[in-house]
Amino acid sequence: MSNESKSSTSPEEAPSLSFLEEIIENDLTSGKFAGKVQTRFPPEPNGYLHIGHAKAIALDFGLAEKYQGACNLRFDDTNPTREEQEYVDAIQNDIRWLGFDWEERRFFASDYFEQLYEWAVQLVKDGKAYVCDLTAEQISAHRGTLTEPGTESPFRNRGVDENLDLLDRMRKGEFADGSRVLRARIDMAHPNINMRDPVMYRIMHVPHHRTGDTWCIYPTYDWAHGQSDSIEGITHSICTLEFENHRPLYDWFLTQLGVHHPQQIEFARFNLTYTVMSKRKLLRLVKEGHVDGWDDPRMPTLCGMRRRGYTPEALRAFLKHIGVTRVESTIETQLFDHFLRNDLNARAKRVLAVLDPIKVVIENYPAGEEETLEAVNNPEDETMGSRQVPFCGELYIDREDFMEEPHKKFHRLAPGAEVRLRYGYYITCRDVVKDENGAIVELRCTYDPETRGGWAPDGRKVKGTIHWVSARHAVKCEVRLYEHLFTEIEPEDQAGDFLEYLNPDSLQILKDCYVEPAAAQAVVGDLLQFERKGYFCLDSKDASAQLPVFNRTVALRDSWAKIVKND
Repeated sequence: MSNESKSSTSPEEAPSLSFLEEIIENDLTSGKFAGKVQTRFPPEPNGYLHIGHAKAIALDFGLAEKYQGACNLRFDDTNPTREEQEYVDAIQNDIRWLGFDWEERRFFASDYFEQLYEWAVQLVKDGKAYVCDLTAEQISAHRGTLTEPGTESPFRNRGVDENLDLLDRMRKGEFADGSRVLRARIDMAHPNINMRDPVMYRIMHVPHHRTGDTWCIYPTYDWAHGQSDSIEGITHSICTLEFENHRPLYDWFLTQLGVHHPQQIEFARFNLTYTVMSKRKLLRLVKEGHVDGWDDPRMPTLCGMRRRGYTPEALRAFLKHIGVTRVESTIETQLFDHFLRNDLNARAKRVLAVLDPIKVVIENYPAGEEETLEAVNNPEDETMGSRQVPFCGELYIDREDFMEEPHKKFHRLAPGAEVRLRYGYYITCRDVVKDENGAIVELRCTYDPETRGGWAPDGRKVKGTIHWVSARHAVKCEVRLYEHLFTEIEPEDQAGDFLEYLNPDSLQILKDCYVEPAAAQAVVGDLLQFERKGYFCLDSKDASAQLPVFNRTVALRDSWAKIVKND
């Protein structure tokens, strides 16, 4: 990872005007496109969106909003072998979750199939396209290399009438899959391989998720994309850098047709540490069962992030901060976590939870009695108020908050030591109960009834404050702790199979956890901070499980300052 990519992501730095904004502002000043800004987000409905797509969504919709324009949602559904309505629905849900709205401007490339075909006929009549009988393998072999020109197809000089007849018969379904294609007639010696007579149509006798069996020839992405932009009046067609070498073809088609000509502009993708964003690799993770589906909270998919408890506000703030350039970079996940913590800290309700319980019996607490203690819901937001937390003589605390032989800097519970219970009383450990194997099963303590609320009238101080839940009122739950999915910072750049670098400890499931009653009342979408443990949410997939299931969104510690220091 380069120092450049790291330094460019410091949260202390504010991004300057992006090169995309400069282009648009220059176009508005010059009167290009009559002062109009019309963008589009054009996903292929063949998978689920991930955080990389979120950057494109934020750009397409954000730029249109900034310059009082509009952004279309257009599904580039030109390959029926891989596309499903499931993906269409999921993509729309993700965009709405991010906070963007295409209003009535939802389109499909399949809406334009008839117009695309008519334009293909026009190019055939103009001698700019022909039907080729070479197989896909033969076409690839004829294309040449970066240093050697391609070889012309033996079918390149067919007459216009013959090409029109063959194209019509292709459409009518007379030929087998792969037996013929329609190619643009450009230049087989062109230095850009994409310009060496690219394929425009291929035969696929496959029903389409929207058009059914109406078509058996389907346009390629290169043929459909620019023309769809033109039909919709797009002004700025924003793509990732992988399409830069396709731009001459994008321009050539539009110029030959003599139609509205959008401007294609490319920006760099970004990578996130400890994950992969290749759709093919994500699909493999799902298909081979390495994760719990596309919405696994360890996945970089937007549905996975939503299930983990990430907020769209934090994601948008993160994307705005990293900005947009033409230089690919790798962004540390800790930076995203930094924005996530900032958002959750301001909005998440605090609750008490114990993840590794050890029982505490307060021997001098009145037998059978109980009371409620006032707890603040969020110290960052007074309007969130407070709640009543039940308290009795038997509690659970986290095992890590007790040490039988404490070291000098351990300021939590230990034999003879006094600590403060959060929102509660001072307690002192008097005895340790162990089972036959020597494992600690219970702590016997006393409490000072004069310290209700966490302070002592005599002014004495304690160094440690620990969280707890009332054993009588605690609700048992399951907690899932997530870490990086991979052990390597950039798993896609490593030698061998990327699956070799899967982190075996990326998911830890804790079955015997307890939360206070207020946490057990949470619903999907609620933002919670388990005090001293991190931010959590109710799992949306297992919301109907017998026990509540909580996913840890992110830990409390913000390590970004350490990263910047190490740089």
